[in-house]
Amino acid sequence: MIIDFHVHAGQGDGMTGPWDTTAPLARYVARANEAGITHSVLLPVFQSDYRQGNRDIAALVRAEPQRWFGFAMVHATRDRERIHTMIEEAVLQLGLCGIKVHHHDARINRQICDAARRWHLPVLYDPAGEIGPLALLAQTHPDVPFVIAHLGSFADDWAAQRQVIDLISRHPNLFTDTAGIRRFDLLEEALQRAGPGKLLFGSDGVFLHPGLELAKVYALKPDRAALRQMTGGNALRLLRRAQLWQARRQAH
Repeated sequence: MIIDFHVHAGQGDGMTGPWDTTAPLARYVARANEAGITHSVLLPVFQSDYRQGNRDIAALVRAEPQRWFGFAMVHATRDRERIHTMIEEAVLQLGLCGIKVHHHDARINRQICDAARRWHLPVLYDPAGEIGPLALLAQTHPDVPFVIAHLGSFADDWAAQRQVIDLISRHPNLFTDTAGIRRFDLLEEALQRAGPGKLLFGSDGVFLHPGLELAKVYALKPDRAALRQMTGGNALRLLRRAQLWQARRQAH
């Protein structure tokens, strides 16, 4: 099983670029199949109403539950008064199993972290190079797993990415995905210092080629056990948190 932890899908209404307009899955699926990627985590594209975006992601997951996992996206400022109700709907009605937050919208806040704790969800957070607050997330919510997208910077901020390597090495609940990391030496350093248990394969599909992104993980030349962790094992453990908690809750 190979899980791509970072794939955009659905429709946006910003119309400034692909990231807030549309993310059709057909070409991504063909490329993922060719690369041997069996499962993917779907995330809404940027848009003005993430409640609708989350429902759209849930519809995609329901159509192919054997292929997709889905994350709910929230805007830390615009959705501040409804974050908890949005995440409750995402878990109980939509069957989503994580939260996506992007600094491009607004900096992550306590309401999001508390909601993740309440529903036992992982958080995929793109800090867009603002690394300072990440240590606070680790300290205030040590029971919430935070996956830092792009090693902290899609913009190839070397200094920020070096800081994230240090943070994921020191804090048990901080992880990173491999999506869009261009400096291979940093990816190698992250593996060496933090270990394979802290890296999750992600492609930033549909916008980046999943086969090319996966090739970087293979190029690390990990042993078989480490490769299984990075390409699926770590992701599956985080994705099952909400499902296992729900099952225990219903049993009682």
